[in-house]
Amino acid sequence: MLLENEIIFRYLVSVIIGLFIGFSRKHKPAGVRTFALISLGCTIFTVISINNFPGSDPTRIIAQVVSGIGFLGLGVIWKNELNKPYGLTTAAAIWATASVGILIGMGMWLEVVAGSALILVILYAKKPIEKLELPKLKKINVK
Repeated sequence: MLLENEIIFRYLVSVIIGLFIGFSRKHKPAGVRTFALISLGCTIFTVISINNFPGSDPTRIIAQVVSGIGFLGLGVIWKNELNKPYGLTTAAAIWATASVGILIGMGMWLEVVAGSALILVILYAKKPIEKLELPKLKKINVK
């Protein structure tokens, strides 16, 4: 069973990481507060599943959180006037942020740092990543 100090620490870390991820999404459908709340909510549910149901399988609640986050992510995906999807990166960022919130709730600190760092690099380094040119692959005709 987790001590109250450890639980509060996990909540604070969760909010801070959610805020950092949210800052990269300032002018998008989901912003700073949304990402902080997603991260915190996932951490709270994970702590509840670990702390309040000893001897049970904590992945049962976590699985429901993942499903719920999928629906939340779907809500930010729209089609524009050209019938092209819009909001896919926001939906993916919501999903990734939720996973970090779950890791925080589980106390998997190395994974939290690695996952958060990679999410932040992907979101903040948008232009350098998009400018990368991969070598063109040779087309192979299969008969």
